[in-house]
Amino acid sequence: MQTPISIQDKKSFIQWFLNHYQLKKRESVWILNYLVNHNELLKHVHFVRDAKFCPRGIIMTSHCSDEVPFRFYKNQLVTTDSEKSFHDIRLNQNDPLYLQLNFKNANQNSFYVAVLEENPYIPDEYFITTKDQELAKKLLDKSVYDFRRNLLMQEIDSALAELDKAKFMKLSAKLQKLEIKYEST
Repeated sequence: MQTPISIQDKKSFIQWFLNHYQLKKRESVWILNYLVNHNELLKHVHFVRDAKFCPRGIIMTSHCSDEVPFRFYKNQLVTTDSEKSFHDIRLNQNDPLYLQLNFKNANQNSFYVAVLEENPYIPDEYFITTKDQELAKKLLDKSVYDFRRNLLMQEIDSALAELDKAKFMKLSAKLQKLEIKYEST
């Protein structure tokens, strides 16, 4: 189990962040300043990746990132209205709040990594990697190749049994093309 991040560490990080990055929405600055000034609230704030999966999450983005400027997620609802999220934060101060900050090289930033926590709401299938996708594609390609090759082989056998040279030559050429195409992938 992960060690809880102290209120002071969260506060220091937010202050550092506000001093080094300009957020796309000014309301995001207001929300972060509100959090910094309310220790009781900060207890329930968790910095995570992929806040969209959390029951109550906020995504804020700085100008140096191409991500969406602001999103507030509450259960199945999503809004870009930062005032609604601010009111929700004020009214539900004891509920966990998951916060994702998007800024240049965020994943490599030691200050951010120091306050990041594991997101317990990310679905297992979300972690299917590019390598997994490539392996699945190779497996599918191989299955399709084997199926087509076996079908052509049966047709070639049939052409041989019928002593149909033209059909045999045509199917052999098709088989050769199929094998060349598969080997080039």
